[in-house]
Amino acid sequence: MALVKVKPTRIDQALANEIAHDTNSGLEQVAQTLTWAADEHVLLALAAAGWLYAQLRRPEARPAANHVLAVSLATAVLPHLLKSLFDQTRPDRLTVLGHANGVPISGRSRDAFPSGHALHMGALASAAGLLNPVPRRLVRSLAVALSLTRVIVLAHWASDVVAGFTLGVVVERLFRPLTLGKLRQRPPATRVRS
Repeated sequence: MALVKVKPTRIDQALANEIAHDTNSGLEQVAQTLTWAADEHVLLALAAAGWLYAQLRRPEARPAANHVLAVSLATAVLPHLLKSLFDQTRPDRLTVLGHANGVPISGRSRDAFPSGHALHMGALASAAGLLNPVPRRLVRSLAVALSLTRVIVLAHWASDVVAGFTLGVVVERLFRPLTLGKLRQRPPATRVRS
């Protein structure tokens, strides 16, 4: 049993009830497939592959690769530590209607807070601040969309996703001085001279 019991807010409950009422198995299958892109195993594999590629082929990318790998490792461990401190029942355990409409059962029943997937996506969205404007916006949009899939499949309450995403941003920002040092935090915007 964890030290702290977290209860969903009324907004969390109302949103989960609406999703359970309006969902269908097709929508749930799409959301469940998309949510894998935010899974810690997938992200760790990609971060490790990127790190290895930078070590072998792109020496100039090594600081960024080191940063992404370190943040990925931290955001893979942190949700497990936090879930041992906090107990919160997942919304998919509290809906009969949702299961009838195609909502799957996910994870351990009391591991709703915080969303680990959203924590990973928050760190990714924050790290995207190191990119130029167009890829930065694309990565951040994708990170938010993938985080929201956790609410759609009723694996997490909306507040779990917001807390996880915010914590991911904080983790990535705390790692920047350690892994990137004095490197420029964001590439300068290119100006067009007329």
